[in-house]
Amino acid sequence: MKKFFLLLLSFVAFFNSCAQKKTESSKAKTKELMGKTIYDFKVQALEEGKEINFADFKGKKILIVNTASECGFTPQYADLEKVYEQYKDKLVIVGFPANNFGGQEPGTNTEIGAFCQKNYGVTFPLAAKVSVKGSDTAPIFKYLTEKELNGVKNTTILWNFTKFLIDENGKLIDTFVSTTKPTDNAITKYLK
Repeated sequence: MKKFFLLLLSFVAFFNSCAQKKTESSKAKTKELMGKTIYDFKVQALEEGKEINFADFKGKKILIVNTASECGFTPQYADLEKVYEQYKDKLVIVGFPANNFGGQEPGTNTEIGAFCQKNYGVTFPLAAKVSVKGSDTAPIFKYLTEKELNGVKNTTILWNFTKFLIDENGKLIDTFVSTTKPTDNAITKYLK
């Protein structure tokens, strides 16, 4: 019986150690992002070997959207393209395909690009597939969703096609849930 309790205590100590390391790692990642602006981020583009540098978008508003190809909100790609074309002189839209919700973005980067082009004629920049929640959240989404980092608000991404609007100076203006279409006045009022 004594061996069992010693084994159990060792097991508990091991898991506590793992949990502490995970917490320390998360705190280190958060600290690393402190003081950054959206312009400090560079991400891999959907097209292999290319990069999206957010510093290139200084002076324009930026609409960042987590996207998926097999979602009920996927037709919003058409609205995103419409808004992008209409406000191209003062707005950049960047789509981030993510497979975090219902497995609705199972494709490869190449498949996602072909789907977006064929079905919606997407011309706005698309990043390589990322994770937008959980322990493997992409740093840019950690920044966008944590007030401690973005200075404006905490946001929980509940589903695909959550939108983050950034002003011309790189500050988060607001976030919009999936049901808010890109053409909705809640977003376009900031673009006029």
